[in-house]
Amino acid sequence: MKVQTLESSQKLFIRALKGETLRRPPFWLMRQAGRYLPEYRATRAHAGSFLDLCFAPELAVEVTLQPLRRYGMDAAILFSDILVVPHALGQKLDYVEGEGPQLDPVRNAAELSRLSTEHFHEKLAPVYETVRRLSTAIPETTALIGFAGSPWTVACYMVEGCGSKEYAKVKKFAYGDPQGFAALIDLLVTVTADYLNAQIEAGAEAVQVFDSWAGVLPAPEFRCWVIEPTRKLVELIKAKHPHVPVIGFPRGAGEMYKEYAEVSGVSALGLDTTVPPEWAALELQTKLPVQGNLDPIMLVAGGEALRNSAAGILKALSNGPFVFNLGHGVVQSTPPEHVGQLAALVKSWPDISG
Repeated sequence: MKVQTLESSQKLFIRALKGETLRRPPFWLMRQAGRYLPEYRATRAHAGSFLDLCFAPELAVEVTLQPLRRYGMDAAILFSDILVVPHALGQKLDYVEGEGPQLDPVRNAAELSRLSTEHFHEKLAPVYETVRRLSTAIPETTALIGFAGSPWTVACYMVEGCGSKEYAKVKKFAYGDPQGFAALIDLLVTVTADYLNAQIEAGAEAVQVFDSWAGVLPAPEFRCWVIEPTRKLVELIKAKHPHVPVIGFPRGAGEMYKEYAEVSGVSALGLDTTVPPEWAALELQTKLPVQGNLDPIMLVAGGEALRNSAAGILKALSNGPFVFNLGHGVVQSTPPEHVGQLAALVKSWPDISG
């Protein structure tokens, strides 16, 4: 078994998250292991169901390593899913081909009694084992990222029972019974902190909190259900692991990005596709490191559009602490060779910047 010898603090990714401005920014891509890779599709077919893949450490390690072999990213992110948390709380979860996740919904305070923390870590033990194996399997210059969904985003799936466009059911619960909804959010804060701390103890060197549906809330509710739970979550992580960076990704936050950056306590800020890099350099990067934010469809398009867009982001954000990434995850229709072109561009920066 290979033993990691390079200290986390020496890795480019961790150095950037700690606030260092680097000559060449590190990079990784959200959803970098996934259906756009033929080797992933083969492993997925071998695994059976998607949950079987998430809970089979040998296979989860394999799909985590696949993009590293092709593209040499500076960070690997654990292969799993944000919905393993409600699954571990006892909520029924299925992944239906062509439809996505389907959960037995929790629609009111009374239905919270169906959830239990009794076997939480037992059910998530395969995820922790995957992290342990990855900590010795990834290249020594590569950092290992653990992750979880934010309390708000996970609650959205738990209440809606699936993805949604309007999020009417979860909003009705949150607006109509804020005390009851707070009980769900508080539970998710506690178990998500436990989950991320366990990932760190298994070998994760940084963690990311994905708040994919942060942008569906008005400002007052954003403060209540996004910023404040994230602040509590980060506080619980930092109490045990004060030196481990926490990346917050409040997708769709818009002008609330600034308040999120100032109040949530995250170590670094993931930017979605809509955030102008030049604005982020002035308004956000002066406060904390930033990560992002190429439009994933640029990777599908490739060519000059990809080169120009990536170069524009690099020029705008490389003068401060910065991790290059997408503004959301790699999409299934992405040609793998386009990811290779992007990797080559980022790795050669700033030598090709003129």
